[in-house]
Amino acid sequence: MSGLIKICGLSTFETLEATLGLNVDMVGFVFFTKSPRHVSLASAAGLGVQVRGRALKVALSVNATDDELDDIITHLKPDWLQLHGEETPERVAQIKHKFGLPVLKAVGIAAAEDVAKAQLFSGVADKLLFDAKPPRDAALPGGNGVAFDWTLLSTFSDTANVMLSGGLDPHNVAQAILVSRISGVDVSSGVESAPGKKDIEMIKAFVTHARAGFASMSGV
Repeated sequence: MSGLIKICGLSTFETLEATLGLNVDMVGFVFFTKSPRHVSLASAAGLGVQVRGRALKVALSVNATDDELDDIITHLKPDWLQLHGEETPERVAQIKHKFGLPVLKAVGIAAAEDVAKAQLFSGVADKLLFDAKPPRDAALPGGNGVAFDWTLLSTFSDTANVMLSGGLDPHNVAQAILVSRISGVDVSSGVESAPGKKDIEMIKAFVTHARAGFASMSGV
């Protein structure tokens, strides 16, 4: 199986270029001022040009307004919108209709009931991103380096349209793929040497182990 690999929170020319050189499927840019991975609209415009169709550009926002999304789309020209806040299924449908872009909706998972609630987004969002629920004292909705029980995903009916995030790193991504039987993986803090500082060697290792995990899943 050839699964999707997304590297999120990229913010510099050097790390983006190295990531694109690995032929990943998606590269993500964060538009959330509280995050150490936040990029300005001006920076996003330059980074978007750098991608030049070499991967799908994903714009991550958190409870963004229509005006904020319009600005992001104007500057980055993303292929996907990633909604990482408390957006409802109705809000997701509204955004899809207004902007005409596919949506990746992040859903926090900590227990079986969270997986059940995620079913509400099936058929509304184009893909779901199952992330670990952040700690209660966390300032960020994602990028906290926390994992959840991947076996919980066995109860979800549409794993072909789900990507996995939350606590993934080069050491556990292959195991996460085999346990969850998921179709894609997304990493941010798991390939950083410090918050917001991407490590090129860690990105390379993550991609290598993720591809090995998807290959092993095909052979099971």
